[in-house]
Amino acid sequence: MIHEQIVLASASPRRRELMEQIGIHPEIIPSQVEEVVTSSNPEQVVMELAGQKAREVADRLGDNRIVVGSDTVVAVDGAILGKPASEEEACAMIRRIAGRTHQVFTGVSIVRGQREKTFAVESRVTVYPMSEEEIRGYVAAGESMDKAGAYGDPGPFRRVYQGAIRFLHQRDGIAGGAALSGVKGFFGGK
Repeated sequence: MIHEQIVLASASPRRRELMEQIGIHPEIIPSQVEEVVTSSNPEQVVMELAGQKAREVADRLGDNRIVVGSDTVVAVDGAILGKPASEEEACAMIRRIAGRTHQVFTGVSIVRGQREKTFAVESRVTVYPMSEEEIRGYVAAGESMDKAGAYGDPGPFRRVYQGAIRFLHQRDGIAGGAALSGVKGFFGGK
């Protein structure tokens, strides 16, 4: 088990919850970095952003604590779907993913002093077809506006449309097993 204090460079309740589910109880110090994206490749984008977040917090702390940064994007047809700016944009995003499979990329960066390990995990998510009424109802419920791709953790999506999701895996936050393996790597596999 990991006995050192881990810092999570995010205020996300979901990321904190996911880390706690794998036995890591992080100190929360949100990143204040101005995110800069230099790639259009979803896997590269999440690794770049996760690294920026973890490095900014690690630099600010200036000590030898382990800092974990993470970022998640939704991609369909090679295009990244960010957070919607309006309800109409959220509906358009849900229309785009309904009835098909898309990708969710989660980047994790673990920084300790001058050491850094950054990786990405890709998940494929299939969403059942949804009627326009279902799409508008989901968006009106208010759960899509602050989420990449206009939807979040399977709980809320299922709550609105029981059975609407065929498969959701590692949708939000930190890919649990991968993050734990990455953190353990800092300790020689302990």
